[in-house]
Amino acid sequence: MKVLSVSALVLCQAVALSCSQIPISEDPLSGTKNPSWKTKYGPQYDQPFSGPLSFAHLSYSRCLEDEEANFDIAILGMPFDTGVTYRPGARFGPYAIRSGSRRQRESGGYTMAWGSSPYDQGIKILDCGDVPVSPFDNALAVDQLEIAYSTLLERPTPDATIKKHFTRSIAKDGLEHPRIVSLGGDHTIVLPILRSLNKVYGAISVIHFDAHLDTWAPAGRYPGQDTDQSRVTHGTFFYLAQEEGLISNNSIHAGIRCKLEGVSDLENDRAVGFQLISTDDIDDLGIPEIIRRIRKRVGNTPVYLSLDIDVIDPGLAPATGTPEAGGWTTRELKRVIRGLAGLNFVGADIVEVAPAYDNAEITGIAAADLVHDFLSLFLAKKSPSLAVSSKDEL
Repeated sequence: MKVLSVSALVLCQAVALSCSQIPISEDPLSGTKNPSWKTKYGPQYDQPFSGPLSFAHLSYSRCLEDEEANFDIAILGMPFDTGVTYRPGARFGPYAIRSGSRRQRESGGYTMAWGSSPYDQGIKILDCGDVPVSPFDNALAVDQLEIAYSTLLERPTPDATIKKHFTRSIAKDGLEHPRIVSLGGDHTIVLPILRSLNKVYGAISVIHFDAHLDTWAPAGRYPGQDTDQSRVTHGTFFYLAQEEGLISNNSIHAGIRCKLEGVSDLENDRAVGFQLISTDDIDDLGIPEIIRRIRKRVGNTPVYLSLDIDVIDPGLAPATGTPEAGGWTTRELKRVIRGLAGLNFVGADIVEVAPAYDNAEITGIAAADLVHDFLSLFLAKKSPSLAVSSKDEL
């Protein structure tokens, strides 16, 4: 009889007859009412390997479209890679970095290295999605990136009158502006970013982690590039930024190890406004001295941090467009970044992640972890000591 009852129920549903006398949540064989998911298991939540793809499972909004979305810190993807000179693919960088962050979440953001979590300090951090850049017209794409960044930079921060002020004292208009962590994309994206920041802060000091100088003069490095659009590449953008008065003479490179055409490249680099720390300096000077030199160079000026993933050795971060052997380790780089806490950071980026060249998400995971460091760096008042050490338990 039970089998017949089930068959009758199926037939009833198939012909759209009234089945209201049999509750949907009831087991027709036993008559036992099934509990709902929420009753039995609680709220629906995302596992590290499931759910919509946002950075560290943060709340996600298309902030360029949603004019009501506000934030203290925004994560913004910039999937532009048509300014590269070697391997393309960094347009997929924002996706790879978000994917690499899946094991991160707000509820588990505390690290021993920082002695804090960026998510429990009363600061609103929002993933603002990606800028829909043109893949066909670089001049148009660069303008789109500038307009997008400026749009978010002018967005009022939540509860601005009661929160701690981070940028008000250094902004030209005396207002509090949000800070943006940009996910590249190739390094060209920094030119429109600096154009946007210049409107708010004036000339910016740049801390630039990279294997390459990126200060090449277009006419000298790339002969024949005499059009406005062809001058803009991921190797010339700092030169152009200096031409436009966007960066100060207090900027500094760290991790440089690329091959040069000669001493003239170094002379040009100094003229653009950079001091240089090479990859080898980490052995000859040590991390504390590298940190001291960077801090002394930028001082109390508004500071922008730009990090090309190729500053890390390609054995540890292979997914990049212009790999150079002999780079820093991820651990060394993270330690240098922690030593920069307390500077006047107005923004940061991580660029040149090209996941087509990755293996087991090595590079994406490293990049996502560095973004977590950026968030902690923005909120730390001073360089943290090791808050919790294994030595404490010995």
